[in-house]
Amino acid sequence: MTLGPIEIVVIGFESGTFKGEIVQELGALVDAGTISIVDGLFVRRTGEDELDYLELDQVGDDSEVSRLADLADRIDGLVSEEDVDELAAGLPVGGAAAILVFEHTWVKPLRDAVFAAGGELAESIRVPGPVVSEVLAEIEALENEEN
Repeated sequence: MTLGPIEIVVIGFESGTFKGEIVQELGALVDAGTISIVDGLFVRRTGEDELDYLELDQVGDDSEVSRLADLADRIDGLVSEEDVDELAAGLPVGGAAAILVFEHTWVKPLRDAVFAAGGELAESIRVPGPVVSEVLAEIEALENEEN
């Protein structure tokens, strides 16, 4: 099995409360074949240097959390303990986060078509939305200065 591009997304909540609207939207993305959730866990900062976390397949009866776990295609253990420490570094005490590993399944048919045509999907670069917005704002400011 060949995976599509993988992305790790951290969804943080300073209050530590996870809400169901997110699960509904993730479900729509999974159902549409846009993404697959291939790994994930929940993290809660319980002290300055203390993190508690559960893999998606270890969740209990929390309905929102278990609904998210049900969306996972498979659990591959792609996130290490060191990754968790780094990804949750900015989480305040009492805060929580969902760390989700997505496979961009929408890319797979394109990748296969490129391969069939004798090419290769050589690179995939993700630029976060806030970075793009910042660059566009700087370009607009420069254009306004020139006018």
